[in-house]
Amino acid sequence: MDADTPARRGPKPNMHMREKLIEAGLKEIHAHGFAATGIQKIVDDIKVPKGSFYNYFESKEAFGAEVSDRYSEQALARLTSFLADHDKPPLRRLKAFFDDRTASFALRGHTQGCVLGNFSAETVDHSELIRQHVAAHFGRWSEVIASCLSEAQTDGTLSGELPAGALADFILNSWEGALLRMRADRSGAPLETFKQMVFDVLLHGKGH
Repeated sequence: MDADTPARRGPKPNMHMREKLIEAGLKEIHAHGFAATGIQKIVDDIKVPKGSFYNYFESKEAFGAEVSDRYSEQALARLTSFLADHDKPPLRRLKAFFDDRTASFALRGHTQGCVLGNFSAETVDHSELIRQHVAAHFGRWSEVIASCLSEAQTDGTLSGELPAGALADFILNSWEGALLRMRADRSGAPLETFKQMVFDVLLHGKGH
């Protein structure tokens, strides 16, 4: 891991370059983890001097927090795109999202997992800044899932026996755990078990 370096004075930041650094960092951190990703590799990928990195980010920790923001932004856009498909009932929309993610991880050989989950396992005990960002992102993801579940409760396809927010938290927590097991086993079986337990047991037969 590169030691944090104080921000340096330099030319006015180029926002296009900043975006390139974040995207390159997201790719490297997703593939290799935060600790194993050096700033040198990131700047080499986009062919800029290492010193220029600090024109955009105060430290590697601050950069990691912004990488978590970018990943969450992209993941949330994907989730909301599935849940906005009002041609399908709410629970079918939610299952379609997890089916899509399961297929995506299969294409990657059941590696890498979720960047936020990886940060949780590797970094949040040591970085309060990154912990705060990750916790906020998980909270937002859970809120979006809860909104979908609330819609299902409103239309009667899901009972209101359990609060939608608690169900959403449990589903997200279970998914993140399944992703860790997926990586350990290098198998999609934990994701299939997750979907079976959530959609065939937890949410099945809850209609009024």
